[in-house]
Amino acid sequence: MTRRIAIVGGGVGGTVLANRLADELAEEIDAGEVEVSLVTDSPEHVYKPVFLYVAFGMRDVADGVRPLDQLLDRRVRLRIAHVQQIDTDAKRIERDDGATLDYDYLVVTTGAELAPETVPGLVEGAHHYYSPDGATALRDALAEFTEGRIVLGVVGMPHMCPVAPLEFVFIADAWFGERGLGEDVSITYTYPADRAHSLDAIADWAEPRLADRGIETVTSFEVASVAPDERIVTATDGERLDYDLFVTIPPHRGDPLIARSGLGDEGWIDVDQHTLEAERADDVYAFGDNADLPTSKAGSAAHYEASVVAKRLASRVRGRTPTAVYSGKTLCFVEAGLDEATYVSLDYETQPDLPEPSRTIHWAKLAYNESYWLTARGLL
Repeated sequence: MTRRIAIVGGGVGGTVLANRLADELAEEIDAGEVEVSLVTDSPEHVYKPVFLYVAFGMRDVADGVRPLDQLLDRRVRLRIAHVQQIDTDAKRIERDDGATLDYDYLVVTTGAELAPETVPGLVEGAHHYYSPDGATALRDALAEFTEGRIVLGVVGMPHMCPVAPLEFVFIADAWFGERGLGEDVSITYTYPADRAHSLDAIADWAEPRLADRGIETVTSFEVASVAPDERIVTATDGERLDYDLFVTIPPHRGDPLIARSGLGDEGWIDVDQHTLEAERADDVYAFGDNADLPTSKAGSAAHYEASVVAKRLASRVRGRTPTAVYSGKTLCFVEAGLDEATYVSLDYETQPDLPEPSRTIHWAKLAYNESYWLTARGLL
């Protein structure tokens, strides 16, 4: 009997997992004993960290996009379709075109989606760099901006790439300075928690650097609304900030598919933080941005999680007890300007200790961005 493994979602987690399974179970797949299918909405794979650089004209959107079928191992069956429902009792995926796909094991890696419409005025009054169109529009706005106040507002938590807001303001400060506009452009950074970052170690690193560069920091600022005509952003406590250009980290939410399928109430899937098994359904795993885990919603986390799920599934297919567990490991580079960076390495038990920013680490980040496509193919 063929064991059917279905993966829903073709982002970092789903693609890396599919390729890891194709390698780990190559013999069983070739013998017809295992089938691995990847179901996703789009035929394109997007590497979102590129968008930060697009906003400053350093990269193009096309640099972060590849055809998914060029990244997947030939043993993986790619199915381009929108999943409307998952029946975890019948172990069946239902597509919006009426077709179905039965599974023995399911992995959900649908990621997170942006929800700027949930905050009044945010769609009309703010820019962001979390999508191709958003990054392109912000690039044009920044290119034309020569004086005034830029406010970077973190609106919702959790969000993808937790250090990205800090990266933006540090790059922007250096970028305008390089253009001789440092005295004409001021930058304000707002965050909804009582420090500059939810992790104390990152806040300890960031706060003195923000101060040294003259970047105003406003904490405990929970955005309630934006008034585009008046160029005012208002917090839930009534505090108001004027801006000339408002850049936001929009609210995020999980795929509505999750709630429809009974896997989680708030759009995030309830999972065991070590095994990554869904708590509300048997033979279902979830990881990446759509999983309710006490770790970063970052591509590197999904990469490590994919390895764990691949090993656990391979063990189960072979009738063995799975032993691989996820430790919460995450490794993220953090740009500290135009030509220097540091990094964050942590897990469930260990807080990060950020090294002094350097040009070497900056180039390491750029090198990883280039080599990411090998990671997606499961080669790194």
